[in-house]
Amino acid sequence: MRVALFGGTFDPIHLGHLRVAAAAADAFSLDRVLFAPVGRQPLKSDAPAAAFNDRLAMVALALSQTRIEDGRSLPPDPRFALSSLDAPRPDGAPNYTVGTLAALALEYPTAQLFMIAGADSFLTLRNWRSPAELLALAQWIVVSRPDFPLTSGFLDRPEFDLTPTQRARVHLLPGVHEDISATALRTLLHAAATHPSNPSLDRWLPPAVAAYIREHHLYQ
Repeated sequence: MRVALFGGTFDPIHLGHLRVAAAAADAFSLDRVLFAPVGRQPLKSDAPAAAFNDRLAMVALALSQTRIEDGRSLPPDPRFALSSLDAPRPDGAPNYTVGTLAALALEYPTAQLFMIAGADSFLTLRNWRSPAELLALAQWIVVSRPDFPLTSGFLDRPEFDLTPTQRARVHLLPGVHEDISATALRTLLHAAATHPSNPSLDRWLPPAVAAYIREHHLYQ
């Protein structure tokens, strides 16, 4: 079984996240992609705008809905699942990916593990806790981002300093990226809340997620 962890704040989750996960699952024959909202990211000083339970609920809604891609109606992807593995720690400590992947290895002891990350996030890998262990626990799928296109020489960057064995465990997925960042989307949602005449954001959000945001007055 090939299982991938797709972590992040998902603040909020949007259709770009689903497209990235589908592209990774298709390209690397993943049996399951676990969407795991993070409680507290160690490399970000700002707390997420929405509470963890709200972000968890929005991911659950996004994974359960039919979505529209290129004019086609796509049912919920059976490979996608929600995970609370990266929930806030009882002591308020940051959620370190190395601990999450270690827990995932215990949950799926016979699976081949993958980690999905954006190129911009992977560039900071050496600042993460135990980067060598991270690369040993899972193979990495690095996805292009709008400002971070992937080229054949991406892994040659000196900040990576990968051994041949580590390099073989990193796979690039170019040409696929989220069309909008969650940060930009929060700005648009705030503007839409204060100026109702703004264009609809339905092309970025699953309808149930948009409804949840309105009902709970998030990002206003």
